[in-house]
Amino acid sequence: MWLALQLGACATTGGSATGGGDSQAYGLGEDSYREPGALAAVSNDVLMRAIGLVGIPYRYGGTSPQGGFDCSGLVGFVFKDAAGLSLPRSTRELIDIDAPKIDRDDLQPGDLVFFNPRGGRVSHIGIYVGEGRFVHAPATGGTVRLDSLESTYWRKHYVSAKRLLH
Repeated sequence: MWLALQLGACATTGGSATGGGDSQAYGLGEDSYREPGALAAVSNDVLMRAIGLVGIPYRYGGTSPQGGFDCSGLVGFVFKDAAGLSLPRSTRELIDIDAPKIDRDDLQPGDLVFFNPRGGRVSHIGIYVGEGRFVHAPATGGTVRLDSLESTYWRKHYVSAKRLLH
């Protein structure tokens, strides 16, 4: 119960949680990549940047390695730094972005994974890094870390995934 309450802090306020508002396309479509392997290179940059932040302290509202991260702050920082994408600030806004939904069995490194640790609406986000694992900033008192999507807790609270790099 304590972990669920702490993860709720990750749902920073802002934007529509229902999907009824305006959405903006954030994906990097084919037109953005004229060189062979460019998409794979950007996906790898996202993966490496996310993994490189493991151990940074969690801080509610945090958006930088120096000040710490909450879950959506981590995602925003990684995609801005590694892929040049400016994303919405909150998890609830991120679930509403115009990007392809991805089946759990089709996840690729760099995909966003969404969770509802409190039940109901999505309130937590991470970055899939491959081999069934994702990077996220879980809770007050913790640090950015790798976790398995197959753990009982995360499997139970998994909601969906979206692909920004396509």
